[in-house]
Amino acid sequence: MPDTYRRLSLWHDLAHAAGDDFVPRAALPGSVDADVAIVGAGYTGLWAAHTLLERDPTLRVVVIEREVAGFGASGRNGGWASAIFPTPWKRIARDSSRDAARRMQHALNDTVDVIGEVAAKEDIDCHYAKGGILSTARNQAQWIRAQGEVASAREWGFGADFLQLLDANETAERVGVSNALGATFTPHGAAIQPAMLNRGLAVAVELQGATIYEQTPATSVEPGIVRTPFGDVRAEIVVRATEGYTPDLPGMARDIVPMYSLMVATEPLPEDVLASIGLASRATFSDKRHLRIYGQRTADGRLAFGGRGAPYHYGSRIDPAFDHDAGVHQMLREILVDLFPVLHDSEFTHAWGGNLGIPRDWFPSVGFDRRTGFAWAGGYVGDGVTTACLAGRTLGDLITDTDSELVTLPWVGRRSQKWEPEPLRWTGVNAVTQLMAQGDRSEARTGKPSATVARFWKTLGF
Repeated sequence: MPDTYRRLSLWHDLAHAAGDDFVPRAALPGSVDADVAIVGAGYTGLWAAHTLLERDPTLRVVVIEREVAGFGASGRNGGWASAIFPTPWKRIARDSSRDAARRMQHALNDTVDVIGEVAAKEDIDCHYAKGGILSTARNQAQWIRAQGEVASAREWGFGADFLQLLDANETAERVGVSNALGATFTPHGAAIQPAMLNRGLAVAVELQGATIYEQTPATSVEPGIVRTPFGDVRAEIVVRATEGYTPDLPGMARDIVPMYSLMVATEPLPEDVLASIGLASRATFSDKRHLRIYGQRTADGRLAFGGRGAPYHYGSRIDPAFDHDAGVHQMLREILVDLFPVLHDSEFTHAWGGNLGIPRDWFPSVGFDRRTGFAWAGGYVGDGVTTACLAGRTLGDLITDTDSELVTLPWVGRRSQKWEPEPLRWTGVNAVTQLMAQGDRSEARTGKPSATVARFWKTLGF
């Protein structure tokens, strides 16, 4: 079993090499009582536990996890601690206010720093490097989009300290991406080793006094009780922090769509190749295509790179077999070599994947119903490293009734509508993936922004 966990991703493999044996913690030994029961030992659950015990060290906090801490997206993602939120400011403001949308962005900016500060305080070696985010434009349509993003930031009161537009020469000084017309750059992003962050948080919350039970699947999550095959966890407060695995819970099959995002990684690269690639400060990188890609230069000199494109599976199915798709993994290798032709002879050593959670309106949420004692957070649409930290900290403040800025943010207490039943869900979600891919092909060919993709986002109110 520990060897199985080590093989989940590059990040797990490197964590194992650094001394993490991945031997599971004990399973729930029988029914127990707690003050707070948290389902899921990913980022959301562990940040919530960390904050709760900072606020009130006397709380009896129990975390249950079906596999091991860091098994899911929290351990397998691209390692972007970014201030990106999947919902545009104007959509947030429509349900709240312009000021609320701006406060949401500032909270995310601050949370990027919080991750680094807590990692340092708790002695978590997660390879945190705040190098910012470079998003290149490699055709005219993408360049138009880049200029529009910066113009929008200015309209919303965010200056060059939030987002800059770089020309082709300025871009080339930072990253050796082929055919770059320019880029946007924000300093509000850090590269991390995601599995080591998650595993370190698990140790930190145990030292604070929390109890983590692994190899313990939740068969139902209800107000006041979490049921498992080994007994029940009875608690005044129950927190659902299951993100892309939420559809496996009774009654929640349509709450979140689990979409798969896949990744590949190169061998550690020679110094001359790294010099050609750039990214010396370990800025994370992407480009402006619709079917999203994301990458980082790792602390040991690799490129770890991922993207969308894997299909949604009928009935919101989740299966370890979906973590690997030979066609998508090969596409990712080809895209990365296209971005950095200097990689043409480099070896790719790892390929993996995992699911992420998408709500029907692409709007994450966090909330706590004090009447029932039920709390939840999730729907991060793949932007979960920082967002989950913010969500967990917000849950901690909501549950302990702490008067903080976090509990007034516009995602608190909102609910997304449920996804359509099948087969509408399968048809619609996979059609959107194809729409994005077709839009990218059209833009690469014509240099004109895709009107079809623009119309789709407009239907969501974006």
